[in-house]
Amino acid sequence: MTARAKTGEPRSGGQDSAIAKKTYRKTLHSLQVELVKLQRHFIACDDKILIILEGRDAAGKDGTIKRITQHLSPRETRVVALGKPSDRDRTCWYFQRYVPHLPAAQELVLFNRSWYNRAGVEHVMGFCSPAEHEAFMNSVLDFETMLIRSGVKLFKYYLDISRAEQKRRLEDRKADPLTQWKSSPIDGQALKYWKSYSAARDEMLARTHSPTSPWTLVHADDKRQARLNIIKDILDRLDYAHKDKRLTRPDRKIVFPCDASDLKAARLAV
Repeated sequence: MTARAKTGEPRSGGQDSAIAKKTYRKTLHSLQVELVKLQRHFIACDDKILIILEGRDAAGKDGTIKRITQHLSPRETRVVALGKPSDRDRTCWYFQRYVPHLPAAQELVLFNRSWYNRAGVEHVMGFCSPAEHEAFMNSVLDFETMLIRSGVKLFKYYLDISRAEQKRRLEDRKADPLTQWKSSPIDGQALKYWKSYSAARDEMLARTHSPTSPWTLVHADDKRQARLNIIKDILDRLDYAHKDKRLTRPDRKIVFPCDASDLKAARLAV
């Protein structure tokens, strides 16, 4: 068995990784210890935590979620990755099929893609009408505000990668027998519709970012750095007992709050 098969780690962090594999593993282990501390705390406090990860195909959502949940109690941790809506789902209130998966007290729930499908792939690929897209844009912040007022602690991350990095990852995905299951017909359209996805991303961030329900952006070409800094950001933004603050300061060049200037200054892939 190769080292890659033993660890489950990629051969590199994406583009030339800024962190060596040994340092990455040591830092990840320390951060996962902090996540266990966090889980003990939010179970004791009856907290409800919801983390949304969005991004283009192959942006690194699966790998990030795996590292967050790896050593957490499965009884209080759930990952939600819904498939395409059924015929019945299409006749319901758009948010209805997501509601049963929201966190109860003492739970951490991670959405691997979420209701923001309507702002991204559904919009770009024509799976929803312009009127449905507009209705979503006009209502999503109200929906999220209701969740937050009910006690849900909501985190929204958008993982941003370059066109060249997406192309490389999609090619690797198809060639690797362990990741071929991730490939879908939509993958084949990702690069073709690159500019349309960029425009949809920019509109989504501009219209669904608010002080109450903000987006956090992630430069994710380097998988290792993206994973570590997303975990650091989560830990930094939540209070829990015995936090090691030396470990939980994210690099704000990698993970940073969304701002209108990010779109105007082309800080995201175009």
